[in-house]
Amino acid sequence: MIMFSPSRPDVDRAGSTLKIFIPFALGYFLSYLFRVVNAVIAPDLVADLNIDPSELGLLTSTYFIAFASSQLPLGMLLDRFGPRLVESILLLFAGAGAIIFATSDTLIGVIMGRALIGFGVSACLMAAFKSYVIWFPARTLSRINGFQMAAGGLGALAATTPVEMALQFTDWRGLFWILALFSFAAALAIFIMIPEQKKQTEPEKPGAQMAGVIQIFKSRDFWRIAPLTTLSQAGYIAFQGLWAGPWLRDVALVPRSQVATILSWSALAMITGFIFLGFLTEKLARRGVPVLTTAVTGMVFFIGVQAMITFAVPVSAPIILVLFGFFGTSGILSYTALTLNFPKSLSGRVTTSINMMVFVAAFGVQWAMGAIINCWEVTGSGNYAPEGYKAGFMAILGCQMLALIWFWIASPRKKPL
Repeated sequence: MIMFSPSRPDVDRAGSTLKIFIPFALGYFLSYLFRVVNAVIAPDLVADLNIDPSELGLLTSTYFIAFASSQLPLGMLLDRFGPRLVESILLLFAGAGAIIFATSDTLIGVIMGRALIGFGVSACLMAAFKSYVIWFPARTLSRINGFQMAAGGLGALAATTPVEMALQFTDWRGLFWILALFSFAAALAIFIMIPEQKKQTEPEKPGAQMAGVIQIFKSRDFWRIAPLTTLSQAGYIAFQGLWAGPWLRDVALVPRSQVATILSWSALAMITGFIFLGFLTEKLARRGVPVLTTAVTGMVFFIGVQAMITFAVPVSAPIILVLFGFFGTSGILSYTALTLNFPKSLSGRVTTSINMMVFVAAFGVQWAMGAIINCWEVTGSGNYAPEGYKAGFMAILGCQMLALIWFWIASPRKKPL
């Protein structure tokens, strides 16, 4: 059980740990469900909207560019106004975007709805991280953040078999009407349940806030790990959020009736990875192993899993997706490592800065994957060529290897990892 630090004066006013954790966990659950649901409903979107792989990639990745474009101002807003107000307002936009998505009959319409959803859920993780920095001691952040990420994993799980089952009773439009209602409910829960942070100093002026952002982007520590984290998470998000479903169909030759089940196993592995790696990181840190070391080790394993997918290593699809889901979670540990290298007052801007880079890259990777796949002929039944998937994976794998080499080259000379 996560415990409050008794030395903090705001803790008693906050009530219980669950009062802070649950609303943010619900918000991130919803955010992740929105992020990956297209992996299951992709065939329906293609059929109803008559779109090709490149357009499908653009539609789904629009979430990421809208998400990413809000990250820098979001960091300043979180540090100035606090996570409660910022996230509760933004979730209203997510609900509105879901309604637009559900009622649109054109590609432009669903892209607009998807973009508004991405903007609306852009604070769900960063607001939680900011709140946990405020309310919990630093030594527990890896574990708490792991539980928060596990809530996202539950959202990914809900976007698999439960969504497939829901589509037996309604279509994708009805599903998004339901998600809109959940968005409004989550906004209300956060606004009502999360306590206000006691203001101990005058809020920073915009110029000072921007100076903090500049300080982050000028940091050698930031740029040493940012490329590897960005490319690792972008590859993970892009595949999990869309291309995992088509890959199972076209490369692994899994029937559609089994795709959602395998994706749910991957989501369960992701939940396990977030919780297990969070606990492991905390225990290793107590023994002197830095958080960053654990994060990079996990990302190296993740690169290995992607290599197995790229070069068609003869391992069953369920095992591949389980390994992908588990080790793909390791990149998020870098967020904790980065916040520990900066003052607490910059924590919101630190996490949103790296998050901005991750989601810009995720937009590029997910769209580029579709464009690459589209270079090969689509079969009459709508299947995509395996060679297209291999070419796309080789591109992202090569970029990740270069980022890993940079991480080693940029190792500091005077202080340990």
